[in-house]
Parts: sequence; C-alpha cells; structure tokens
Amino acid sequence: MTYDGAVIDLDGTVYRGGDLLAGADVGIEALRRRTAVAFVSNKAIERRADYARKLTDLGVPTEPGEVLNSGAMTADLLAREYPDRAALVVGEAPLVADLEAAGVRVTETPADAGVVVASMDRSFDYETLTAAMNALDGDAAFVATNPDRTCPVADGEIPDAAGMIGAIEGVTGRELDAVAGKPSPTAMTAATNLLEADPADCLLVGDRLETDIEMGEHAGMTTVLVLTGVTDEADLREATVEPDYVLDSLASIETVL
Repeated sequence: MTYDGAVIDLDGTVYRGGDLLAGADVGIEALRRRTAVAFVSNKAIERRADYARKLTDLGVPTEPGEVLNSGAMTADLLAREYPDRAALVVGEAPLVADLEAAGVRVTETPADAGVVVASMDRSFDYETLTAAMNALDGDAAFVATNPDRTCPVADGEIPDAAGMIGAIEGVTGRELDAVAGKPSPTAMTAATNLLEADPADCLLVGDRLETDIEMGEHAGMTTVLVLTGVTDEADLREATVEPDYVLDSLASIETVL
C-alpha cells in the first residue's frame, strides 16, 4: 500500500530506556524511503529537541520538527483554549518550558491557577497533591498531557501520568476536562497536520493499544501494533481495540508496506 505519512510512537516502539530496539533504525529507514514520518511521544519529561537529539544519537537522524510530544501539544491546547489562564503544573521542568514557550503563564500559587496540568512527575509528593487539590477547589480546568498508566523502560515499566491524574481525581472528585496526548483528537490533528496528510492515508505504529492503536482506529488510520513495549499477546486476546497488523517489532514494518 501507499501511505502519505507514518506516525511512529517512541517509547517501546523505537527504543526502551536509552537503547534502540533491535532493527528499529532499519524499519524507520524503510518507512522514510516511502513516506514522511512523524515521531509522536506521550511523554512530557523532555522537549522536542531532546527527543530529536536522542534519536539522532541512537542512529536515527531526526530534526526537532519531525517530533511531537505531549508537552508541546498541551502547550498548544492551553494557549488556544485557555489563553488567559495561569497553569499550575504537576509535572517536570521540560513541560513548564514547553508551556512558557507557547506563552502560557505558569504559577505555583493555587489561588492564581485557572487550569491544573497533570503529567508524569517523578518528584510527585503530598505538597504537590495539596496544591493541585486547592487549585481545583474553584472553577479551574483540569487538563492532562497524556493518560498512560505506565512507561516502558529498559528493565520493565515505571508509573506514568495516570498515577498523578488518579491521585488528583481521588482527592477532588474531579474528572479531566481535556487530554492533549494520544489517543485524543488533539494529538491526532497535531500529528497529521505535521505530516500534511489525511488520517485515512496514514500509517500509525505503536506499542500501546489504549493510546496509539485507539487513536489510529478512531481516526481511520492503518494501525500497526509492535510487541516490543507494554502490550503482549495476552493483552491482545482481551482487547476491544484491534490493530490492523501485529508485528514482533518495527524491524518488520516492510511486511505491511
């Protein structure tokens, strides 16, 4: 088949931790010979240039303009939907930098916050939870960078943004007003705009059913699940989301091209 673009997840698809997954560079090169490629990560703990540098260092030459991350997508969402609201951030420094680069004012004072942004935060503590709870006591919006429960790393998985989201929901009774990353329409639109392609003419490759594959399925993309990340055969048997193709790894992508 011919595709006008390919959306490729990073963690668990291209690499785990600091290591390139076997054959991922070969698979990406095969895709690039045929179509434009956009790398889309649900992590907000690094910025687009950081991801591009990491990919390049791993042998996959990449420009920042070929990468989207949930931090940048959240910044765009807040600048568009909540332009006059200050954000209280449950997250790490790169997310704050993404928000500020988009003109979003960031505050540490709950009473000043017009929106609470929840994301993966490896320093998450009781003080942070209390600040988020107090900020959401009024009419502040509640937004998340991404809904991922875990993130694949070299020796297993670590908690992702869902841990912070769940804690805040638990103490406030609030549900999210918006999610910027996959599988949201915001992420789909950002990725296909970057590729300048119609979703129906795009391929999506990822390792997670409930974010990558769900987004692709809803958008009408051709979806490819790789088994190098968080999803295994047992998960597939129980899933309600069904990828078009299942591959052992990105190295085998030519079999669906």
